[in-house]
Amino acid sequence: MFKETRSLLDKLNHSPNKKLGQNFLVDDNIVRKSIEMAEVEADDVIVEIGPGLGVLTRALLATGANVRAVERDFTLAEHLRKNLIPEFPNLQLTEGDCLEHPRAGLSQKQSQFNFKVVANLPYAVSTPWMDAVLSGPLPQRMVLMLQKEAADRYCASNGTKAFGAISIFLQSAYSIHSRHFVSAKCFYPEPKIDSVLLRLDRQECPVRFSVTDRDLVRRIFTRRRKQLGSLCKSDSNPKAYKWFEQLVAAEIKLTVRPEELSIERWQDLAATVLQD
Repeated sequence: MFKETRSLLDKLNHSPNKKLGQNFLVDDNIVRKSIEMAEVEADDVIVEIGPGLGVLTRALLATGANVRAVERDFTLAEHLRKNLIPEFPNLQLTEGDCLEHPRAGLSQKQSQFNFKVVANLPYAVSTPWMDAVLSGPLPQRMVLMLQKEAADRYCASNGTKAFGAISIFLQSAYSIHSRHFVSAKCFYPEPKIDSVLLRLDRQECPVRFSVTDRDLVRRIFTRRRKQLGSLCKSDSNPKAYKWFEQLVAAEIKLTVRPEELSIERWQDLAATVLQD
């Protein structure tokens, strides 16, 4: 697939854009693995972020799934319009930024039904895109190609350096089903870091954080070396102090640092209700 990818890029007169994180998948085995991990079936609704040259897209469409894809690069979007859409009426393409279209144009009504995400996420947008997804209707399942550092943050446990706000938000809504190592050699051009294919399954009762709660958690983690008690007492959000009182009642040591507190205790913050 490497030679075919190079040849197609030359034909399009297109150089991979570093800023957009364009590392094209050139390993058929990883394409098959992505579809296998997502358990894609005919008539599934699949959201794909950054389809690029359409290698994964074509394989998804061949299953009979309905694919909604969002592509920011004009040249690549035009390539998909000319070469995939005429062959596959089950493809709907949105040209634009995935942060503005995190569900690739899937309507609010359509999003109420089960859909899956299968995507090769550029590192620069992985966390803001995930934050956008967690803010709306939740996919039933996600199979994401991520640079290892991003996958480590998604899956991090409390007490580790990688643990942070995105770890809490994601693991409150999704269970980490499986991880599959992907070598940098599976891409053109080769990234400087290996990648991980990560499957996430929506929990039966996902815990959601409001916008203000997410802002509070992020503020706390910007000062992650400070003691949690002092951070809560000094924060402008009145919910922080209410949560602080709950931690005291639960006999949690307020000298702990944010990264040491369990996800379940952070979920208590999301459930905290202020009295008028």
